[in-house]
Amino acid sequence: MNDRVVWKPCPGFTALSQPGDAGMKHLSFGMIALAAGQAYRLDPCDRETALVLLRGAAEASGGGLARRIIGPRADLFRDKPWTVLVPARGACDVEATADCEIAVCQAPSTRPGAALVIPPEQVKEVSLGKPGFQRRARMMVTEEVTADYLFIGEAIVPPANWASFPPHRHDFDDLPHEVDMEEIYYFRFDRPQGFGIQRIYTDNRSIDETYTIQDHHTVLIPEGYHPVATAPGYSMYYLWIMAGENRRFLSRPDPDHRWVAEG
Repeated sequence: MNDRVVWKPCPGFTALSQPGDAGMKHLSFGMIALAAGQAYRLDPCDRETALVLLRGAAEASGGGLARRIIGPRADLFRDKPWTVLVPARGACDVEATADCEIAVCQAPSTRPGAALVIPPEQVKEVSLGKPGFQRRARMMVTEEVTADYLFIGEAIVPPANWASFPPHRHDFDDLPHEVDMEEIYYFRFDRPQGFGIQRIYTDNRSIDETYTIQDHHTVLIPEGYHPVATAPGYSMYYLWIMAGENRRFLSRPDPDHRWVAEG
């Protein structure tokens, strides 16, 4: 089984995953690369869509949204994101005002409504973990934002640290302890030669995979625990996109490793 997909940046939209890939039920993911002056149109569909600006600047309009500047965003590691959330059956036009990269995150929906912009000042940022497994988490599309399935954020991981650690899963709806949500990670590093390690495994080891991850790698996580680490010297960024009916930031730690956080 190979749940890792590599994006080779090229102009326009590139689809990287869709429902059915690697056992995913809900999520679609792709990337847009636009040079200044180029445009992309998101046509109406039966999915809700989050457009996350990773780099550059653009103008977005349509779907009930008056023309709105998004960006600039110069540095993934320092700057918080801009996100445009487009409900089902809505259209959105994006025109780059500077070279830009935009992540396209989608999940099934029938909920109509007007598109909205989530600017950096509305992004919640928290510090998680302890030395050796520290990260900063930024959350854009949370349970406070009206959506059907999507729950989206970013993580910034210092060199030689683990994240999503102790290993956790969100495979079953068992409130208030755990929710059933599949996930996708999209990775960047502060230096192009940076790299890390992603592991995905289930309790019964029906899934037990380990991947080397590098710039522009995407990992699909249909289920299981999914810790990730970055090499010494390299800061790691990843965009995390979750989808499920019960949209909560809840997970169950691997009981074998829970003690690491409790000690």
